[in-house]
Amino acid sequence: MIILALRTDKPEAELALYDGEQVLTCISWQAHRQLAETLHSCIKTLLESHDFAWSNIEGIVAYQGPGSFTGLRIGLSVANTLAYGLEVPIVGTTGDEWAEKGVSQLLSGQNQKQVLPKYSGEPHITKPRK
Repeated sequence: MIILALRTDKPEAELALYDGEQVLTCISWQAHRQLAETLHSCIKTLLESHDFAWSNIEGIVAYQGPGSFTGLRIGLSVANTLAYGLEVPIVGTTGDEWAEKGVSQLLSGQNQKQVLPKYSGEPHITKPRK
């Protein structure tokens, strides 16, 4: 099972490609404010480095937080859209071993269908002006 893992909660974004439990490759880059512009091309480069196409992805693991609001929003939007469009399972995890936990969950047949972010705190919403 070819699995794409992504983490976008901080300025340095991370991608990994797994074949089952075996890590094929990992990359990270300083995405910061260019995450939305660089994420798709980095995924494509990662896939092409192993002669894979988008259609070879059979599962997705996404880091769901806590972390940057914008980073999580962009990363999880891409992950959820890929899972939906490719009709593959997706799981979201947290913690230090997030990718390994997610791969294990996918290999055991889990599918959350949609991963929601876990932000580092409650939103600060101001009251509307009169």
